[in-house]
Amino acid sequence: MTNRERECRTLSFEQMQGRGAVEETFYPWVLTTERFIQEGMPGEIARGAVDITNDRKKGQENPAEKYLAVSWGEGVMEYEHYLGFDPVRRVHFVLPFRRLEGQEEGKPIIRDQEEWEGLKAFAREELKIYFTDEAIQNAYGPLQEGHDRGDYSIRLNIEGFFWVPRELLGIEEHLYAFYDEPELLHDICAFMLEIYQDRLIRVIDVIKPDVVYIMEDLSGKNGPMISPAAFDEFVGKYYRQLIPLLKDHGAGHIFVDTDGDFNQIIPNFMAAGVEGFLPMDVNAGMDIVKVRQEFPDLKFIGGFNKLCIAQGREAIDQEFSRILPVIRGGGYIPGADHQVAPSTSLENYRYYIQKLGEVMEQAGADL
Repeated sequence: MTNRERECRTLSFEQMQGRGAVEETFYPWVLTTERFIQEGMPGEIARGAVDITNDRKKGQENPAEKYLAVSWGEGVMEYEHYLGFDPVRRVHFVLPFRRLEGQEEGKPIIRDQEEWEGLKAFAREELKIYFTDEAIQNAYGPLQEGHDRGDYSIRLNIEGFFWVPRELLGIEEHLYAFYDEPELLHDICAFMLEIYQDRLIRVIDVIKPDVVYIMEDLSGKNGPMISPAAFDEFVGKYYRQLIPLLKDHGAGHIFVDTDGDFNQIIPNFMAAGVEGFLPMDVNAGMDIVKVRQEFPDLKFIGGFNKLCIAQGREAIDQEFSRILPVIRGGGYIPGADHQVAPSTSLENYRYYIQKLGEVMEQAGADL
């Protein structure tokens, strides 16, 4: 069985031969890898994989990586291979108004419809320059051979219909806009959908990603930041148009990445076509055992309390015992419920990975 087949069968609720997929939820956090270097990990391995900022740096160095972020994922895959995980090649598709020169982290990019129209005009010019068929093939095409052979699975992340307006407007301004400027929010999402339907779908045609996950982060520890009705109107509406198209063009499992407690709107996500979630933040109240009981067809990546990894062997063993019923039920790739914390020693992380390989021998056993 190839690595790609193993991941697909694990997430498809199939009984496994040998073991299920052994993968990590996210690329590593730079503070964690710096600790691992101090504890013996080769620096070139650790520093080649540092978090999502890596692809931003690549985009500054190489204009071809500005929006079609691919090469950074090679370092992440090498890092995970070194630790003993199955190979996953991570790639991004970044919208053409999300990598602005001089953009300040955490600062609003637009304030109103007029500024949005200017940004939209800029994005249309960027599309002509950076999102040609040739550029897409040059960026993602080199992954096809290894992927077709099954050497690795491909995990593609894109920006969601809650995530992007929040990043453009600012957190507080975005939440007010649901009441004060709903037309602006819909215009942003409609333009995003237009780009996805035209340019993202060309990427899907090239690489046939095994997992597509949509970055949203629309929940906090106390629950979702929007109501189920608002979700349906401003987010689910666009999922319902995008997800069937992705599936028709060969995308695999469709996941959403949101932190926090989103129990309340799981049915709304599922009704819009979402098949699974990551990272399932334990400390925010997401218990995959309880969620699986209520939604038996739902798929998961993550769900292992990252703090238990830092606490050592006994805590790691207990956490695996807690989630074992979900592992045995299939449709689940266990991983940390966010990036592994800097409080984690390399020794404890290696023990966690060893145990993960052992427990995944039971993947799908109860089917």
